[in-house]
Amino acid sequence: MFCPGFHSDMTGAKATALARHLAERGVAYTRFDYQGHGRSSGAFIDGTIGLWRDDALAVLDQATEGPQLIVGSSMGAWMAMLLAAARPDRVQALLLLAPAPDFPTELMLPSMPDAARQALARDGVWRRPSAYDDAGYEITSRLIDESRAHTVLNRDPIPFAGPVRIIHGSEDDDVPVSHALRVPAAIASQDVTLEIVKGADHRLSTPQDIALMLRTVDDLLAD
Repeated sequence: MFCPGFHSDMTGAKATALARHLAERGVAYTRFDYQGHGRSSGAFIDGTIGLWRDDALAVLDQATEGPQLIVGSSMGAWMAMLLAAARPDRVQALLLLAPAPDFPTELMLPSMPDAARQALARDGVWRRPSAYDDAGYEITSRLIDESRAHTVLNRDPIPFAGPVRIIHGSEDDDVPVSHALRVPAAIASQDVTLEIVKGADHRLSTPQDIALMLRTVDDLLAD
């Protein structure tokens, strides 16, 4: 099961590469769009971490069967961690790509310019510039405030005991390596590895990055 990132969708390079790879191996695969993303209904501006977590839980509960390897990209890695916390009996392993848990409060808010803080206080929304979308992203004060109910980095470790593999790019300008280094401590499992890919950025979508992801998926499925 694949959980896409913030303002991303199930047609991205990693999601579609997984679809082809797993189809060739006869492995069932589920991908989806959160509300306000891709082909799903709803408006992005109305979304929250809790709403998107509930979307991922609904897909896990209603569209999949048996133990699942959850692959999560960026915000999707946070969703994967929340799924492991909520459904430990359904989650067999985690593959976290450029993980961005707690990003609204740990990454976005501390780096926010004063003009953005003023816009949030005045209007409840700020259009954040993005290298991935010329129109930028609508960030709401509700998104930031609600996200605090789902943080994982500053709490007791998630009681998940299965294997966890983390892949992060050394040149990730969106989620620094220092943030990824905090993820292993947020999960109770003793079978956790973190691989830093020299020169890779946040997308982890070059042919070499995709090949590493697919090899890691194969290894986890073989366990």
